[in-house]
Amino acid sequence: MKRVYLFAGHYGSGKTNIAVNYAFKLQSEGKEVKIADLDVVNPYFRTKDSAAELAAAGIELISPAFANSNVDLPALPQEIYSLVQNHSFCAIMDIGGDERGALALGRYRPYILEENNYEMIFVANFFRLLTRTAEEALEVMREIEAAGGIPFTAIVNNSNLGEETTVEDIRATAAEIQKLSALTGLPLLFTSVKKELVKAFEGEAVLPLTLQKKIIN
Repeated sequence: MKRVYLFAGHYGSGKTNIAVNYAFKLQSEGKEVKIADLDVVNPYFRTKDSAAELAAAGIELISPAFANSNVDLPALPQEIYSLVQNHSFCAIMDIGGDERGALALGRYRPYILEENNYEMIFVANFFRLLTRTAEEALEVMREIEAAGGIPFTAIVNNSNLGEETTVEDIRATAAEIQKLSALTGLPLLFTSVKKELVKAFEGEAVLPLTLQKKIIN
């Protein structure tokens, strides 16, 4: 069990949805949780889209002041530093897509590495363009690591087709995620599964998902 969880991946990988659902998971286990949105690149899928649900669960959200408005400025609130300087709660950070988004992580890197109580998690979706194979996903991983300065420690399989996802779709990506694990030497932390499909994965490491709705500004 770590204190800080960083979720990063290719554009459209679903990392924000994973970050939000993982926050709910930790909170349900009795942990105090705070979540920060570091995505200054993508103005559509954002952690703030789930602000009401997070607040109802008692999870503090820190996000850019202009998230979900018609203004998109690459500015991050000063409060995010509290997540890496105060060690009394679990912190989740939703990192921007690809290497451009990961650049924002650099300012918090010294604190994260000094505490050394983190999980840097690559979110893989093999149904997305440019990450359809383990080799393509690995290339994206290396670019993010170079930009953010923090090596990945685990991977998750978030391969999905949205609401249309079937058990067979998820099973079809098992070989690629295992190959990515072998190429990187990193463990598969879990596979994300819609709550309606969880029973088909009984006994496996899964994260039940409630799909985040898209808010277009």
